[in-house]
Amino acid sequence: MSPAASAIADNELQGLMRRFGEQAVAAQATLARSTSASRDAALREAARAVRRQTADILAANAEDMADGEQKGLSAAMLDRLRLDGARLEAIARGLEQIADLPDPLGRVLAEWRRPNGLLIRRVAVPLGVIGIIYESRPNVTADAGALCLKSGNAVILRGGSESLRSSAAIHAALAEGLRAANLPEGAIQLVPVADRGAVGLMLSGMTEFIDVLVPRGGKGLVARVQQEARVPVIGHLDGNCHVYVDRAADLSMAMAIVLNSKLRRTGVCGAAETLLVDREAPAGHLAALVHALLDAGCEVRGDDSVQAVDARVRAACEADWGTEFLDAIIAVRVVDGVEQAIAHIARYGSGHTESIVTQDAATARLFLERVDSAIVLHNASTQFADGGEFGMGAEIGISTDRFHARGPVGVEQLTSYKYVLEGSGQIRP
Repeated sequence: MSPAASAIADNELQGLMRRFGEQAVAAQATLARSTSASRDAALREAARAVRRQTADILAANAEDMADGEQKGLSAAMLDRLRLDGARLEAIARGLEQIADLPDPLGRVLAEWRRPNGLLIRRVAVPLGVIGIIYESRPNVTADAGALCLKSGNAVILRGGSESLRSSAAIHAALAEGLRAANLPEGAIQLVPVADRGAVGLMLSGMTEFIDVLVPRGGKGLVARVQQEARVPVIGHLDGNCHVYVDRAADLSMAMAIVLNSKLRRTGVCGAAETLLVDREAPAGHLAALVHALLDAGCEVRGDDSVQAVDARVRAACEADWGTEFLDAIIAVRVVDGVEQAIAHIARYGSGHTESIVTQDAATARLFLERVDSAIVLHNASTQFADGGEFGMGAEIGISTDRFHARGPVGVEQLTSYKYVLEGSGQIRP
């Protein structure tokens, strides 16, 4: 079936997705018995295949980019979609880094002996079959496929229509790795059509096959998955991330962190969307930060105090404080110290990633303890909200859930556990 196909008949789609489900279940049973060495070998061969097939992958991506530009995708969306030699090399290295990670399966998470002599162990096991629904970024195909394989899970990938060709080309490299390691190709499957009906089937029509769903995309996609899914969901909400510059901040450090947090890549979920500046910061700090953002080509939307600094600042509206711009736009507010900064984040934040810039250890500790987001940083850019930067090799996304997995979702977060009990003939009275 051509990866460029956009839709097929309902009965064909249902049959296709059922076959995907059956193959995934069978493959996962094989993966559960596989060795860590075989899974790692598949990942390393997939990395070599990505490098060998660079020209084919880039050609496919060029077609997706041309279609995206014709459809009027935003600059941020096009940046997420774009592949080049450096990004493909990063994908290949990510596959190798995941292969180098310790085997997450079979880990003894806890162990204790009961008074009756029973030895009880809690042992890490795969989740099962994971369905991943994502938008735009073709690198997710490699990251998600690799993380699931490493953790012994089979995965059904449904990428966005805008990246269908790119994802198919990357998936071909993953499939080559599986074949080389004598592992079933059903371990990593990519839905080859853009038909939206495939999403509906994954959400509610494949409960006998799919154990967990992971959405990665905009607020609309995540909301639909969370509302319609009939299996557990590892949620990834929008990244309305904040940087708070405290009165005790070093200005040069603050400047570097703010510019990097906002502008390194504006389309990633860890990009800062709001800057909070302490009203008691030394004179000139606010102006220096605002001027630096504006001069770097970033639109600034601010409160009255911020507007007074530079005529180029636009007035912020209430909606701006809760918006994930994913563009060279930032909302800036002056706050009365760390307590008000914490309160602002609690009201408007999405629970993703927040950073404080300060040389005051007590203020930093208060911020880190009180801000209830998945990732909190002190004197560092919010763009470190990335599984690769955490040493995880890659991540499926940044979970803002409060159960099972929170923060970067890597191989350990894609496992569950079972209890293994060893006795010597004990019976219960």
